[in-house]
Amino acid sequence: MNLILQLAPLIILTAGIIVCAYIFVTLKKEIHALSQRIQEQHREIQNLEQRTLAQLDDVRTGLQEIDERAGVLVPPPAPRSGLNLNKRSQVLRMSRHGENESNIAAALSLPRKEVELLLKVQKIVLINSAASATS
Repeated sequence: MNLILQLAPLIILTAGIIVCAYIFVTLKKEIHALSQRIQEQHREIQNLEQRTLAQLDDVRTGLQEIDERAGVLVPPPAPRSGLNLNKRSQVLRMSRHGENESNIAAALSLPRKEVELLLKVQKIVLINSAASATS
């Protein structure tokens, strides 16, 4: 019994060393497994990055082709008429009421030259219709 008491610290120390060695080996295996997993994920991320960059290049190329085709195939939009019929009738009505061209242009937010042209055309139409009525 006395011998067991004398050997107890050595047995406990040996058991502690064995437990520590087991924990060390186990942790070493886990660290290695985690390292392998991280490297695999890193490779997957690199592959995904390469595929994404390739797809981005494809999209850029497609957009450039579309821009080139759009520039060639799409005709420019037709110019819109600056004066609609409602404004035309307002110009003529204001002119009959004695307003001058500058006031009409300012009131209707139209260029003065456009108002002048419209009134000249109207005058020509009236002269032609009066001439054809007398003939």
